[in-house]
Amino acid sequence: MRCPVCGCVESKVIDSRPSENDNAIRRRRQCEACGYRFTTYERREEQPLVVIKRNGAKEPFDREKLMRGLVRATVKRGVDLSTLDRLIDGVEGRVRDSGTSEVRASDIGDMILRGLLDIDKVAYVRFASVYRHFDSVEEFSRELQRLASEREEDVR
Repeated sequence: MRCPVCGCVESKVIDSRPSENDNAIRRRRQCEACGYRFTTYERREEQPLVVIKRNGAKEPFDREKLMRGLVRATVKRGVDLSTLDRLIDGVEGRVRDSGTSEVRASDIGDMILRGLLDIDKVAYVRFASVYRHFDSVEEFSRELQRLASEREEDVR
């Protein structure tokens, strides 16, 4: 690591600790030549995630696309963007921890739905209606009945 002041490549680590979100190591370094102190971050190299769509097409994982869908599902529901960001972080983390670089869109949708169920039931139904392609009021009604029966089981 080059010193940002003098360009020397020799430095020593004087402090090392995990970053706030535990996905990097924060290191305080001191240049051997000029004594300047600076901070570096060490992160693991992330393998790009690929989403396999229903039609078999593959595309890169796009957290912004997922966020847009969640924002639409939670509009006027009082759900913080930080809550949605944590949900996406959790889904992305589970996929990365699985050790695979490819994931089916349906698996991502299922994980999002499970998370939304704990966050906001109306947002869950909104997201499910798009994700599961409800074509009729009957399908929508069946999902609401299923959700209600699961809730009753949770109460017992």
